[in-house]
Amino acid sequence: MSHGDRVIRLPEGFRIVGSTTNSPWAAMADERRHFFGIQFHPEVRHTEAGERILDNFLDLCGARRDWTAASMRAEAVERIRERVGDGRVIVAVSGGVDSTVTALLCREAVGDRTVPIFVDTGMLRLDEGDEVERRFEEYGLPIDRVDAANRFLTRLLGIDDPEEKRRRIGHEFIAVFEQEARRFPDARCLAQGTLYPDVIESTSVRGPSATIKTHHNVGGLPDRLGLELVEPLRDLFKDEVRRLGEELGLPREFVWRHPFPGPGLAVRIVGEVTVERVRMLQLADAIFLGEVRAAGLYGEIAQALAVLLPVKSVGVMGDARTYENVVALRAVTTEDFMTADWFRFPADVLDRIARRIVNEVRGINRVVYDVTSKPPGTIEWE
Repeated sequence: MSHGDRVIRLPEGFRIVGSTTNSPWAAMADERRHFFGIQFHPEVRHTEAGERILDNFLDLCGARRDWTAASMRAEAVERIRERVGDGRVIVAVSGGVDSTVTALLCREAVGDRTVPIFVDTGMLRLDEGDEVERRFEEYGLPIDRVDAANRFLTRLLGIDDPEEKRRRIGHEFIAVFEQEARRFPDARCLAQGTLYPDVIESTSVRGPSATIKTHHNVGGLPDRLGLELVEPLRDLFKDEVRRLGEELGLPREFVWRHPFPGPGLAVRIVGEVTVERVRMLQLADAIFLGEVRAAGLYGEIAQALAVLLPVKSVGVMGDARTYENVVALRAVTTEDFMTADWFRFPADVLDRIARRIVNEVRGINRVVYDVTSKPPGTIEWE
């Protein structure tokens, strides 16, 4: 019960049926009218009996249990087909699970009128652009790769505010797709892999809520683009998208790969983004994930990432004094990415990762590990 709020008065006809140490009226019931209320989130992993509570609720409501990967697939394909009509659909692909599932759904809906465009921002993981291109060729869906690294890095010069970074990256994505769309005059829609957590962290959806952070793919398209927005995954959580990916025949090792933010390493570099700082973080990130895989821990972790901090620390390399950058490592376990717990690494694995980063990545002389859960922290730092 991390919010610190509590109910102080029960409505007439209700009695307490559940309490915690810091919230004495955490659940209430009016059995006569079949009304029940809870103050906690049953859907998050931290709620031990949450799945059972939701299961009971479905029974009480007499709800049909027909929300399956197959039904999600059929509904999404039909919606895409209706929206696109006899035109083309441009799909914004990043190489991640969400955009890949979106591209495959579009191909199933409209066939070769699907145009996947991959914008290489220059802020991807080490060698990831080539891997994305190779993977889509294996799917029989070759991508149109746009090298836009200079454009994005130029737009971010001198910018250290995380929300401004996200805004500029979002605007630049739109500008790139506006330019690319001119090559396909019969394109009617732009499809992207927006998820429900992206939406609810960025805007008020069903009732007022605070903006946690702006996601670059939330907020619609400018009229001048001349395309309708298609978001077949907009109402889904990550675990549902992964089930859908398996339903579409994607390899399990790909479906369960760790998420990577749409703005890329720009939001894992706290402070200004430069070519040098991107390269430094790419190398540290590659070592981190490589050692996680080598230790057989990748499947136990929902997301692992390295963050380059805007601080320097004094160190000793050989017999000389250094004054260089600090990298923070973060790894979490989660079911839906709305809440998360930090991962307990074996000490020897953390030791090996830290030693390799400071020895092999020029410009980094200190490694720290983030032990903050969500909430109160977010999974990404920006």
